[in-house]
This record gives sequence, structure tokens and C-alpha cells, in this order.
Amino acid sequence: MHNQWDVELSFEEDGVHTTCEARLTGARAPGLSAHGESVKSAEDRPLARIGEEVAASRALAELSAKLRTQATGEIDDEGRRPDYLIY
Repeated sequence: MHNQWDVELSFEEDGVHTTCEARLTGARAPGLSAHGESVKSAEDRPLARIGEEVAASRALAELSAKLRTQATGEIDDEGRRPDYLIY
């Protein structure tokens, strides 16, 4: 069996704040999404890429945590099912 999930990153910037939305996509992906932000200091050079990298890393860390939480919950649910319902 082959299954593929993709991570889609979308950014919004206003020159100071950068936000990133990370979404898992794919036919069998769990449909989770997460949010990350970064703020440019007044002393920072104007490099949008750095804000995007920080915001993306925060969004991906949150997405990872959500995915782990969901998987852990599903594992726990499997353990509570009567034997005749476990496939």
C-alpha cells in the first residue's frame, strides 16, 4: 500500500509579523493544521525569509505535537475496544 501526505505552508507578512499556517493534505491525511508566528525586531535586517523560517518551524512543531496527540489517542482507543472489535 502506498500513501502520501503533503505539508502545505502558507505565509502572511506585514513587514513586522509573519504567520504561517501548516496543513497536512492528501487522500488519507488526518486533516490537521497548525499556526506559527514570528515578529521582526526593530534591529533586525529586512530578510523576510528568516521570519518565514521561524514561523514555519513553530507551525510544524505544533503540527507535530497535534499529530502525536491524535495518534496517542487512537492507540489508547484501540486498547479499550473489546477483542472482537479490534481488526
